[in-house]
Amino acid sequence: MSNEQRISEFLTKAGVYYLATVNGNVPKCRPLGFHMLIDDTIYFGVGDFKEVYRQLQENPMAEICATIKNDFIRYYGKAVFIEDNEELLEKAFEVLPMMKKIYNEESGYKLKLFKLVDATVEYRAIIKLVEKIEL
Repeated sequence: MSNEQRISEFLTKAGVYYLATVNGNVPKCRPLGFHMLIDDTIYFGVGDFKEVYRQLQENPMAEICATIKNDFIRYYGKAVFIEDNEELLEKAFEVLPMMKKIYNEESGYKLKLFKLVDATVEYRAIIKLVEKIEL
């Protein structure tokens, strides 16, 4: 199993996980529930009308944190947005069809997909680092 498959599996089991960004010098954290693994790359999505999108444009450094009981991961790196890839967007809508109710021509909202590059994942237990992998 690849590192990306392990991360994706952990995120899937967690269900809801948290994306941390910065707004100037203030940290911001919000829950996410969507990700997809395509060709060994993990993609996340945010709306182009949301503050999180603007924050990642201004400072692309981000961290995902997910917990399962007493275990958790920190997955952090630089967010790189994937522009003009209709095939990936359609795949995202297949993975989570309810997003089409939000992101469509009628609403004018667009789903912006991103991946983390120059990333690190840390597998942790409550009081210790279990494993750290540079991706």
